Amino acid sequence: MSENCKTCKYHTAVDDGFMCDCEESKNYWDWTSFDDSCPYHEKKESKNMLEGLREALGYVVELGNNAAKTEVVEIAGKTYARSGGGKLERYDEADYAKPVTASTLTALSDYIENCHEEFRGRKMIIHVESPTEVRLVSVLDADRRRETLFRAEAIVSEFRFDRWYDQEGFMLGLQANFQPTADLNLILKVSGNIEKKNNAAYSDDGVSQVVTMQTGVATKADALVPNPARLKPFRTFQEVPQPESNFVFRIGDDEEPTFKLVEAEGGIWRNEAIQNIKDYLATLLADMPKEIQDMITIIG
Repeated sequence: MSENCKTCKYHTAVDDGFMCDCEESKNYWDWTSFDDSCPYHEKKESKNMLEGLREALGYVVELGNNAAKTEVVEIAGKTYARSGGGKLERYDEADYAKPVTASTLTALSDYIENCHEEFRGRKMIIHVESPTEVRLVSVLDADRRRETLFRAEAIVSEFRFDRWYDQEGFMLGLQANFQPTADLNLILKVSGNIEKKNNAAYSDDGVSQVVTMQTGVATKADALVPNPARLKPFRTFQEVPQPESNFVFRIGDDEEPTFKLVEAEGGIWRNEAIQNIKDYLATLLADMPKEIQDMITIIG
């Protein structure tokens, strides 16, 4: 009886036994048993496994070669490259400089006057983006992109409108974040003299508030709280006038004195602030050489 293992696929059940049905085997159509082994078939299976492993290794090597390969293409006169089938990226364009940053308009003026060699031959734009940000940018280049050379960001008031403050926080916030005005002085006087609720009386008609303040040991006086109050918070660059706008001053109905200011003009002051910045920069630019003036346009 020829040898053949029980897992060999080259066997056929015949009557009560099994016969080898591998035509390439010298034991073809000879009887076999479950506990026999087939050296020919085992050798063939081993060879097949090695061939499969060789194919897998070749595929991995091919993947590595493709990943390391860099493809360069030209589209509409511009050169692009990608590696390993990734995203196409331009590599023939000039690098843009990182913008110089500062917090004042004076610094921007100094840069334009003393460092204009950095943009000589190019038209530039001073863009007043908001009351707190101004950028010096180039006109469109060949790729229709702009380079930002300078960015100024104002340091402004940290006072939060439409938020209740306790007495000390409110008074400190007003003195640190507002320019003096007549209405500011009155609000400071009122908020500084109010004590606990049982020591002051309030009259509120929705537009103005009347406060009875403790002015001495035995005397009292009424103070009309202005509403709306004309105030000038620091909301733009320090070099330009701070826009004056209307605010509603409210006194909280709490045991301890609380206060807040609410903006009452819907942000109209922003347009005034932007115009103030443009006027200031135009004045500075007028004192520079005509060569520099001809290169720069101010927008906002």
